[in-house]
Amino acid sequence: MRLLVLGGTEFVGRAVVEEAQSLGWDVTTFNRGSHDPAPGVTALRGDRSAPGGLAALERGEWDVVVDTWSWAPSAVRDSAALLAGRAGRYVYVSSRSVHTLPVPAGADESAPLVAGSPDDGDGDYAKNKAGAELAAVAAFGDRALLARAGLILGPYENVGRLPWWLTRIARGGPVLAPEPVDLGLQYIDARDLALWCLRAAEQGLGGPYNLVSPPNFTTMRELLETCVKVTGSDAELRWTSQERILAAGIEPWSDLPIWLPGEFYGFMHGADVSKAMAAGLRLRPVEETVADTWAWLRSIGGVAPMRPDRPTVGLDPETEARVLAG
Repeated sequence: MRLLVLGGTEFVGRAVVEEAQSLGWDVTTFNRGSHDPAPGVTALRGDRSAPGGLAALERGEWDVVVDTWSWAPSAVRDSAALLAGRAGRYVYVSSRSVHTLPVPAGADESAPLVAGSPDDGDGDYAKNKAGAELAAVAAFGDRALLARAGLILGPYENVGRLPWWLTRIARGGPVLAPEPVDLGLQYIDARDLALWCLRAAEQGLGGPYNLVSPPNFTTMRELLETCVKVTGSDAELRWTSQERILAAGIEPWSDLPIWLPGEFYGFMHGADVSKAMAAGLRLRPVEETVADTWAWLRSIGGVAPMRPDRPTVGLDPETEARVLAG
């Protein structure tokens, strides 16, 4: 299979490249060249947000295109339109954020969507993803596969969620851990996401799929205790009530990554994924995701790269100490 990855050097794109290579696929990447390409790929250069930036894609044919773009939908519109006659299928890595809030627990792919347009410039994340989905479908029709990911974890993470917890727990000592301890979590390892996308495209699937683990795949307790185990830390998890944490001004999701109780819990950790599971989605255990992410972090000096368009996550040490002492 001949694969074109639009991106291909960071997080999900990098996982797609490596999974495709493990399958023996012939991989081409297209990006600005701000990061070194993976070994063994054909690397094309261009800035899809600039006039004439797609020139390197004006020639060539591919069986599958995978696009991880998160910004102006018009860039997906232009790329997809250019490739529609020379590529078999177009996989757009989207997000469950395309759904109109509030999204109830148990919602499937048919839940209402935010308004977006393939002609939009860069806007908020949800509208970007919704408009890009429309762009992919406009060019490829039922040959467009829309992979609506939820929370994505794993090696190469450049958003900082699991890397923050691993780094904090590796530092040791008392660690503020948010109750309830058995809060169910729903996420997907980037490598499982990548492999499913490739296999689904190979099988000719199209349309939207929620791509995340089933609800309650793991819990806050299991996730954080696994972080303690794989880091070999002497960290002591101090389970603290949600009320006390919120009263201290600590924000779920941003200050304490992954943890999201309250009104948005059902949306983030309660999606119906039966469609993807029936289509072959397979998930590695949480221990493997955590251990491999820690091994990767150590291999790069312990500091994870961060996307410049995403806010820094993690709890200020002074705030943590104050709440623990309270």
